[in-house]
This record gives sequence, structure tokens and C-alpha cells, in this order.
Amino acid sequence: MAVFRKEARKPRHNTQYQAWMLLDGGFAKRSCTILNLSSTGARIQLTDNGSIGTDLSLALTGDVRKVTRCRLIWRKDSVIGVEFIERT
Repeated sequence: MAVFRKEARKPRHNTQYQAWMLLDGGFAKRSCTILNLSSTGARIQLTDNGSIGTDLSLALTGDVRKVTRCRLIWRKDSVIGVEFIERT
């Protein structure tokens, strides 16, 4: 029987930080709240239950030139989990 070692979970920091999601290649901008954050991803509260794709960008400031590309990992109602892919 093979034994699989679970990778250690990165420490998460609880927060209530206002951010913006860029969808459709930056054509749609939606506000959201980051609930917790780690070096590899985040848990985000959406302001509405609209549809989002699997690839999105997260802007931590109103300056949308500085974004972090993300991939949607899970969704439960209006809360999503994303994995960070690349920072610009």
C-alpha cells in the first residue's frame, strides 16, 4: 500500500481587506473582500453571486496595473478560494 505525504499547509492570516477582481482579461472589475491570505492563495468573499471564470486577477489596490493572476480552486456560495499563479 502506497503512503502519500500531505504537503504542509502554508500559514494563513485572517484579514478583512478590500480588493478588486479583474475578470474577462480586465474588462470587468468587481469589488471583493479578502478573508484570509497566505503566500500561495486566498479566501475571498464576493460582493455578489455572479458568475466568474476559473482564471482571474486580483488587485489589492485601485491601481489595476499591479495585479496577481489567480486560479479558482473552490467555491461555496459567495466565498471562493484562489491559488496565486503570477504577480505583475
